[in-house]
Amino acid sequence: MSRKMLIDGEANNNISNNEEEVQLLQYDFDLFVIGAGSGGVRASRFSAQFGAKVGICELPFHPISSEVLGGVGGTSYGWELNEKIDFNWKKLLHKKTEEIVRLTGIYKRLLSNAGVKLFEGEGKVVGPNEVEVTQLDGTKICYSAKHILVATGSRAQRPDIPGQELAITSDEALSLDELPKRVVILGGGYIAVEFASIWRGMGSTVDLCFRKELPLSCEKSGRKESKFAPTDNLVREDGIKVRTDHGEELVVDAVLFATGRIPNTKRLNLEAVGVELDRTGAVKVDEYSRTNIPSIWAIGDVTNRMNLTPVALMEGTLFAKTVFGGQPSKPDYGNIPCAVFCIPPLSVVGLSEEQAIEQAKGDILVFTSGFNPMKNTISGRQEKTLMKLVVDAETDKVLGASMCGPDAAEIMQGIAIALKCGATKAQFDSTVGIHPSAAEEFVTMRSVTRRIAFGKPKTNL
Repeated sequence: MSRKMLIDGEANNNISNNEEEVQLLQYDFDLFVIGAGSGGVRASRFSAQFGAKVGICELPFHPISSEVLGGVGGTSYGWELNEKIDFNWKKLLHKKTEEIVRLTGIYKRLLSNAGVKLFEGEGKVVGPNEVEVTQLDGTKICYSAKHILVATGSRAQRPDIPGQELAITSDEALSLDELPKRVVILGGGYIAVEFASIWRGMGSTVDLCFRKELPLSCEKSGRKESKFAPTDNLVREDGIKVRTDHGEELVVDAVLFATGRIPNTKRLNLEAVGVELDRTGAVKVDEYSRTNIPSIWAIGDVTNRMNLTPVALMEGTLFAKTVFGGQPSKPDYGNIPCAVFCIPPLSVVGLSEEQAIEQAKGDILVFTSGFNPMKNTISGRQEKTLMKLVVDAETDKVLGASMCGPDAAEIMQGIAIALKCGATKAQFDSTVGIHPSAAEEFVTMRSVTRRIAFGKPKTNL
């Protein structure tokens, strides 16, 4: 039972305005949010700022998240400098946990300062306007809300192969008791490449196993590339033994599954109350983040639209504007920048060359540049920076930009503003660069590297 009973259950279209107002006041909350990650916290705070009475629940805190553990929210970090530069893994883990605790405290204060009521426990939807929270002591309390927002994010998935329990996911990767000296990573996406860079940078031997093309070659940074035979089992044998499809057997200290993430909807009871999910378990929503149940909404990774933290923040902001601010607002997924924080880092915004060709209504111009940044030439490091601009030949509009090299993400954030404003190549060319900097190359690329005529075959570049 809800702590406060609703009048006649569903709204009656014939009731008077005064009766309707009384009915609305019977809800415990105007909004109840399940999930206090970035998107859920943003939606809660902004909704409260619009005058809504908001409640939010999150799983009990733990540095390693799981289906039943979580936490609100996500210096020196292990390097010891003396006569010999060394790395202390346990110090890194301690600093990492300290930072998670610090951020959790900040998020809790933000919620409290906004007037949002935080409940620690597992939430699930038990009706169109009702949420059940299982508290730490196991007791269950139901709360009614005019609107329910699901913001539970996603979780790492494991391939269904024998011995999978011997492997870890990104959730446990920075909580191992010891730094693994040799690692096999299964996957070729963001998380796989980033953790390969992290461990290789700490001195570990890393084998990156993948099926599809990687965003960048790993040969120069010490990572080997091969394919993993996913039907073979993992075996405990002086470590963990794995086998590639080349027949190579590897004995390693750790196997990381970085084979994607799935929406975190398993324990939410959504289908039981009629909320539609897709085949991956993602919550189906319209362009305003509303489900097929008018009182239930969803944002962030749980909807499997564009799974980035800043996107969840955008969706949370626009949800609050739509529902409580009187400003119906649709998320705009165009020209959203993103980055792979590997070595070297990679960042992109807008259309890739291949995407531009697929969507083109005319010729495409491609401008590229490869160079050694001045700080590398002075130090003698042989590490190039690569840049690319993709331009519509007819309109001169810049359709996409990409960069591989130091500070790629920092530079691409500024480029993203230009693309969001519809900048042309001529406007890039008329911009004065900052010298000496790598970023100035984006405004000094004058010569066309290639022109792709409309209707030409696709490119993999």
